[in-house]
Amino acid sequence: MKIIARSAVLLIALLCSGMISAKSDVKIAITFDDLPLHNDLPPGTTRQQIVKEIAVALKSAHAPKVYGFVNAVHLQNDPTLAAVFTDWRATGFSLGNHTWSHANLNDLTVEEFTEEILKDEDSLKQYAKGTDWHWFRYPYLAEGKDEAKRKAIRDLLAQHGYHIAAVTMSFSDYAWNGPYARCVAKADEQAIKLLEKNYLLVAAEAIEQSHTMSNILYNRDIPYVLLMHVGGFDAHMMPRLLAMYKAKGVKLITLQDAEKDSAYASDFNPSLPADPAGLEARMWARKLAVPGGDLSLTSILNTICK
Repeated sequence: MKIIARSAVLLIALLCSGMISAKSDVKIAITFDDLPLHNDLPPGTTRQQIVKEIAVALKSAHAPKVYGFVNAVHLQNDPTLAAVFTDWRATGFSLGNHTWSHANLNDLTVEEFTEEILKDEDSLKQYAKGTDWHWFRYPYLAEGKDEAKRKAIRDLLAQHGYHIAAVTMSFSDYAWNGPYARCVAKADEQAIKLLEKNYLLVAAEAIEQSHTMSNILYNRDIPYVLLMHVGGFDAHMMPRLLAMYKAKGVKLITLQDAEKDSAYASDFNPSLPADPAGLEARMWARKLAVPGGDLSLTSILNTICK
């Protein structure tokens, strides 16, 4: 029998408190970053296959229009990846702007970041033609540490008719895709089962965390925007994740419907004065502790199947 590293076993202990009761008032708009590719591929799979599996699971769960945010730079090295966009659009799902090369605003000038936004539009005009692709997701959720820079980019987005695809729920799903690819390569079924169990625990805990923060900040559940990625483990777990949401009474909604809520006013209209980006930042701005702490288990996940 294969032996799992002690750090991997710690996942169960760290997340035993993650199971929460159903919350029938929770509404979630699921969104995906990093089309057409994200993280390492599990052996025997393709980028197109991963995106198809995610899309099929979403359609089977009757998810409404789901946005996938595009980094078009990858077409430069592999034009065949355009099939990912075609397949995504064939489901009736939408595409949005995630910058040309997944650039971090904190590392660039306003002019450089502007070029990143506008350069991504060529692919959006081609593959999202006739749809509302003027939704922008900041890579790394970095909206700019410098207030002047942040305002300059928000002004640019407003001038070009963009809405900001804010994030109000996340469970660092990106961190699970690399370990899964490694475990598949090693055929370590025990480790994969551990990943499967804890992925769902963390996703459930994220509902509780966002619910708690929203009720502290707004005295109600706002509609949440969930950040996910087009990774191999996300595709593997999507049917089970969606089943868990259904069991908890979660209603899946569109990004547009979520951002009709007043909590997203400065995201929907970037010309308005900026609110802190995300629920955590809004808690910090009021000098409030984030309940449940950091849900990211990256340091532990990085040791699994190494």
